[in-house]
This record gives sequence, structure tokens and C-alpha cells, in this order.
Amino acid sequence: MADQFLAYTKRNDFLVCVDSDGCAMDTMDIKHIRCFGPCMVAEWGLEEWREAILERWNEINLYTMTRGINRFKGLVKALGEIRDKYCEIEELDALEKWVNETPELSNAALERKIVEKDNVCLRKALAWSRAVNQSIDRLPEEDKRPFNGVLEALRRAYRDADIAVVSSANLSAVLDEWDFYGLLEYTDVVLAQDSGSKAFCIGELMKRGYAPDHVLMCGDAPGDLDAAEQNGVYYYPILVRHEVQSWEEFVREGIGHFLDGTYGGAYQQQKKEQFLDNLGKK
Repeated sequence: MADQFLAYTKRNDFLVCVDSDGCAMDTMDIKHIRCFGPCMVAEWGLEEWREAILERWNEINLYTMTRGINRFKGLVKALGEIRDKYCEIEELDALEKWVNETPELSNAALERKIVEKDNVCLRKALAWSRAVNQSIDRLPEEDKRPFNGVLEALRRAYRDADIAVVSSANLSAVLDEWDFYGLLEYTDVVLAQDSGSKAFCIGELMKRGYAPDHVLMCGDAPGDLDAAEQNGVYYYPILVRHEVQSWEEFVREGIGHFLDGTYGGAYQQQKKEQFLDNLGKK
């Protein structure tokens, strides 16, 4: 983790941070619909209620204010609802406790917890997470594409700003996907799951001397907005189901407002309200 920050070189006074899954890459829906949900059904033997459970998984992780939630938090939420509605989930309380208390939500942290205290639900959660990663790796490259307009947006922003990928996804997956479509050429650093939370990553980058009003986070989920607000920086939303239009507006208006100092105030408030309304928060 430290090496990625130490190797980072600031080029400009402006910094644009960009999330990957569901923001730059049209991969969030496909990963949840084909990988995350089905792997949960398989690991816990939930085939009897498969259709309803998968529909609810997608609501939690894609289309409401919990969009983009960490995979283990999403798992605990889904399994809790399954326990209440369909069947018992053995030793779920241990997984809930770990998710609520651990400072690091990752496979490696879960592996350490299992060594410390073995538990059937913790082991199943780790097996599920590994199966998800393997399932994602098997997705055809042509099914993991950037949204239309992303390459143009990155190319435009890169002229006047440093570009950091700030993602909670698996690092190797992010690197593979961005490299395959030529997006890495317009980035300065890639920070993923192993680098820490998005809020932490933005904060570390800001230590290189960026003023808060010279930093913009582009994201598609409430966690991206939270990461921006924790650091006092601007937020540009990529609206679910309107991603292409969002990137077109970024090139047409957003980046200009950011670079000329008119992003704050009315424009930022408008974008935030659009984002919250789009995810159903009244």
C-alpha cells in the first residue's frame, strides 16, 4: 500500500479521482448479476428461493442508497434478510461481528480472523468471496467495457489534472480492465481495495499538496460521495442507468466548472441532488 503512494508524482494542481466499477467501467451490473449473487446462492444452498434472493441482492447492491456497499457488508445485509425470511444461516452472528468491528474488510483480513478463531460462516464468506473473484476473472473481456465517453473524459481531464483511479475493487481486475481498453494511458496512479478506503486514499493523495477545491471525486455510489465529503472535496456523480449522459456532461460542463473555479455552490448542489434523487433518497 505504502509503495503506491510513495511512487506517486504530482503533475498538476488539480486532481480528479475516478471510481472503476459502475463509474468508469460498465462492470458493476454484470459482476453482481452473474457473480456476486449467484455465488451466494450456491455457497449457502439457497436455490429454493433463488429468483427472489437474486432480485433483492441487486436492489441492495445496485439500485438503492446501499449501491456500492463493501461486498462483506452487502453479504451480511442479504444473509440477515434471508435468515429472517427464508432459512437459518449458521453462525451468521460471527460474520456480522467481524464486519462491524474489523478495520479492514478484505479476504486477507478474513483469513487472519479464521486463523484466530475458526467459524463456519466466516469460512463460507471467504469461500464465497474467492468464488466471486474467480467468477469475475472468467467473465469475457468484451463483457467488461468502459461506458461510452469515459476515454474521451479521461483524455480531456488528463490535459489539466492528475488522474487517480480510486476503487474498492480487486487491484488486478482493475488493472486488467483499464489496460485492456487503453484507459491506463490517462491515469497517474491506481488505488484499489488493497490501498485502503476511498476516503483514506483521497486523503493520502491530498498530502501531495492539492487544495480541497482542486480535487474532484467521480463516482456512482453513496460511498464515493461520503469519501469526497470526508475530505472536503467536490463530487461528480455518474448516475446509474444514465452513465453515458453523465460522462457527456462531464466533458461538456463538469470539467470546465472544476478547472475554472465555478464548481462549488449551485452546480455542486445540483449534481448532489440529482445523485440522491436517482437512487431514491427523498
